[in-house]
Amino acid sequence: MSGSETHLYPTRPGKSRRAWTWFASLLLPVLVLGWPAGVRGEGQWEVTGESEETLERGLQWLAANQGAEGNWQSNDLGLVSMGALAFMAAGHSPGRGRYGKHVQRALDYVVDNARPSGLLNISHSQRDMYNHGLATFVLGQAHGMTTTQDRRLNRVLDRALQLIASTQCDDGGWDYRAVRKPAGHDLSLVVMQAKALRSAVDSGLDVPPEVIELAIRSVREHYAPRSGPRDAPEAELRQVAGQFTYGKGGGGGSPAMAAAGVVCLQEFGQYDDWRIPKNMEVLAALIGQLPPARRDGKLPFDAYTLYYVGQALYQVGGDDWRQRYPALRDYLVQSQLHDPRNPAQHGMWRDIGARGGGHVGGKPGELYGTSVACLILAIPNRYLPILQEGRIESLRERFGASAAPPAP
Repeated sequence: MSGSETHLYPTRPGKSRRAWTWFASLLLPVLVLGWPAGVRGEGQWEVTGESEETLERGLQWLAANQGAEGNWQSNDLGLVSMGALAFMAAGHSPGRGRYGKHVQRALDYVVDNARPSGLLNISHSQRDMYNHGLATFVLGQAHGMTTTQDRRLNRVLDRALQLIASTQCDDGGWDYRAVRKPAGHDLSLVVMQAKALRSAVDSGLDVPPEVIELAIRSVREHYAPRSGPRDAPEAELRQVAGQFTYGKGGGGGSPAMAAAGVVCLQEFGQYDDWRIPKNMEVLAALIGQLPPARRDGKLPFDAYTLYYVGQALYQVGGDDWRQRYPALRDYLVQSQLHDPRNPAQHGMWRDIGARGGGHVGGKPGELYGTSVACLILAIPNRYLPILQEGRIESLRERFGASAAPPAP
């Protein structure tokens, strides 16, 4: 699908009336009535003076270490996009405010390196859909935060979304490479592309419901019980512990996959899915076992896991958010590196968890760790479109009953 031939995802100007009408239906109750009461335990407990200072130091590190090209010495467009997202989550829009030029520089690097096909990856082809999904998600958030047109960004976002739809595999997943196959590879790829599609929805862009519905079914197929057959009747699966796993066969049941599956279901209105509380038990156990933080630049867990765990807590809300978020926040406050005489170190974290792990090294790993930490600290600001509050029932209506779990 070429952007010059069809626009399944209209960009400004020219969004479909249906898309904007739906988006306005989300915002009107908020403008008239305010945010739903009791959805989040909003208050001073979410943000402390120390967490605000820690966030600002993190943003200062990102600004001081960005470099003229805007990419923090990384050619992974997903990681560069995460740098932009950290600033945006703290309320800094592209080209505006104290860090506006840093946001714009990072976004320009992504847009300048978009391929004619729409692919947002200039690294190894095995990273196609990781970089593409994450970069598309961030471009969608930027699109939703700006009031002025950026036609170049809009064109790139339009093509990027079309590529996600055209490379979806027959089973609802995606491959590492930007090619359509009979079966997708794993849950991490499904959730990455699904978040990109939800980001487009937040910005009022029109997304084919069938793409979302197929992705949601794929997410559910990655759920497995901790013991017993994974193809047992659903009534039996509800009675035993289980979680989302990396593969459909039940392997790779990590906290990152538990959180990623929760985020995907929540962000598409599947609030009552019984799998969500099962996976939140996994995250509660993970956070409850954190060791004491040291001022060594280590995250509570690797950046990838933290990225999804923080969002899962927020999206589920309630006691999960109120009881668990402060632990993550305070750990980040206590572990941030302090070295005022060394701007290459002062205010950053690395992509290393308290118990080891991590996926990215060098300056890109510092970009990754610091960006994710800043995002988690900035979530209570609720600046990003993805952080709309409360249950958005129109999401389920929008994507149809076929995305809902089967009746027990």
